[in-house]
Amino acid sequence: MTSQDVLAVVLLLTTMLFWGTTPLLEKLGLKEVDPLTAVFIRSLAITLVLFFLYLFTGRLHELTKVSGKNLILFAASGIMAGLLGMWTYYYLLRINMTTKIVPIAASYPLITALLSILVLGEEVTLQRIVGIVLTIVGIILIKQS
Repeated sequence: MTSQDVLAVVLLLTTMLFWGTTPLLEKLGLKEVDPLTAVFIRSLAITLVLFFLYLFTGRLHELTKVSGKNLILFAASGIMAGLLGMWTYYYLLRINMTTKIVPIAASYPLITALLSILVLGEEVTLQRIVGIVLTIVGIILIKQS
C-alpha cells in the first residue's frame, strides 16, 4: 500500500465517522428546533467557517475565477441538496426513527447511478446493475423492519 492509499483509507474512515455521527446530533437538535431553522443554522455555520477558511488561507480571490456556468451548477446543487434535501431529511428525521431514515436517505447513490446512465450516458455494467438491485432490496428490507 502506498502512502496515498493509506491517506485515502484514513480519510474515508474519517468521513464515515463524521457522516455516521452527524445524524445523532441532528436528531437530538430536532427535538426542539424545526427543520427549516435547523437547515439555516447548519448552513450559516458552514458559510461562516468556509468564509474564514478562505480568508485566512488567502484563497478568497479564487472565487472570482469560477465561471458563470459552474456558479449556476454549484448554486443549483446547494439549493437542491443543501436546502431542499436537508429540509426534507430533517423533517423526516424529526418524525421518524433514525435507523430507518438515515439508511434510506443515504441510498441516494441509486438515483445518481440511474441518472448517470440516462443523462450522462455512462456504461451499464453487471456490477452497476447488481449494485442498483442490492440498494433497492436494502431499501425494501429497511422499510419493512
